[in-house]
Amino acid sequence: MAKTFRPYEPDQLLLMPPSLSEWVPEGHLARFVGDRVDALDLSAIEDSYGEERGYPPYHPRMMVKLLLYAYCTGTFSSRRIAAKVIDSVALRFLAAGNEPDFRTVSDFRKRHGKALSGLFEQVLRMCRKAGLVKLGRVAVDGTKIKANASKHKAMSYGRMREKETALKEEVQDLLRRAEAIDKEEDRRYGEDKSGDELPAELARRESRLKKIQEAKAALEEEARAQARAQGKDGRGVSPEEKAQRNFTDPESKIQKTPDGFIQGYNAQVAVDEKCQIILSQHITAATGDVNQLEPAVTSIQRTLRKKPRAVLADAGYWSESNATIMEKRKIDAFIATQRQKHSQSAVPAPRGRPPGNLSARQRMARKLTTLLGKKTYAKRKQIVEPVFGQIKQARGFRQFLRRGLTAVQQEWALVCIGHNVLKLHGAQA
Repeated sequence: MAKTFRPYEPDQLLLMPPSLSEWVPEGHLARFVGDRVDALDLSAIEDSYGEERGYPPYHPRMMVKLLLYAYCTGTFSSRRIAAKVIDSVALRFLAAGNEPDFRTVSDFRKRHGKALSGLFEQVLRMCRKAGLVKLGRVAVDGTKIKANASKHKAMSYGRMREKETALKEEVQDLLRRAEAIDKEEDRRYGEDKSGDELPAELARRESRLKKIQEAKAALEEEARAQARAQGKDGRGVSPEEKAQRNFTDPESKIQKTPDGFIQGYNAQVAVDEKCQIILSQHITAATGDVNQLEPAVTSIQRTLRKKPRAVLADAGYWSESNATIMEKRKIDAFIATQRQKHSQSAVPAPRGRPPGNLSARQRMARKLTTLLGKKTYAKRKQIVEPVFGQIKQARGFRQFLRRGLTAVQQEWALVCIGHNVLKLHGAQA
């Protein structure tokens, strides 16, 4: 019996559709991103272009569509975005036949980084208008993401002092050797003879010495600035011996993760319970979370003109200051005062009014052991941790491509915009 298959003719000539949109079905994410970007105010980007000489630039609205769709689908590299503009039907549709190269994509993202990150608030308002933001329970958390730098390119302040001394001695030794060689060559061949072996070696040592001295000076200035911020005299203050600075991305820091230590940043988000919309986002190089709660809540209030009813956070955010700030703002705070063990769930819930002589920490710890406190705090993981899973695992964002706190903040904003666009698309599908 003869087998029958559907027609398959790789060399068959095709009549392409008269419109690229015929290749993209209704309800496709690319159509959704295109419509949402058309509704955004891009004047901050468009107004930055003056009178152009030569060939005109690509349309900013088209470039924003490409970037947002790429971030929604887990494509972050400018080279990969440019490659997909050629072989992805969805990106071809959004580009309307244009083919910007990777340098154009990269330069656009760098040039308009501040304006692009500002789109986070516009997209957040879209989500609220669509009914996806409730501002009931909001969970705040952070995740550590690798910087575009190796932790092996970092050096401690103590090690810098040792290497500075050693390199100075090596430079002086090389200078003495160079002078001796010059004298010997002058004696043998005359004063017109020159060699470049030692000068090249000397240049490497001097270059390395300069980098270490600059990094050492930066750590010393940070220590003085920190002392002045605490109301102390910064003169004579020295950094701790273990204080580190990375030569590739000096603003990144060594961050502790469950899998060990990385050179990276601390990425913060505040997530709404209803649909896991990111309400605020920012980047810090600080390893701890304790100072990140107030900025997150302030950002929510500034953008949405409303405060959340309750804020949930783990023990990394606990401080009496944070508890006081939430109380003054009339926000019901559920902040763990210490790492909670599974055995703590068996502790019987307290009854009656709390004693009046309890400290702020004791009051919060007691609150979290009540029936309401346990039930509410148990929602924290369900609200915020899936967001990090979707960003890092599903879409594969595990390392920043750019360097420096400002650039990394702009990159994180685009990641969070992409997350919210996907939530908005899923709700309206």
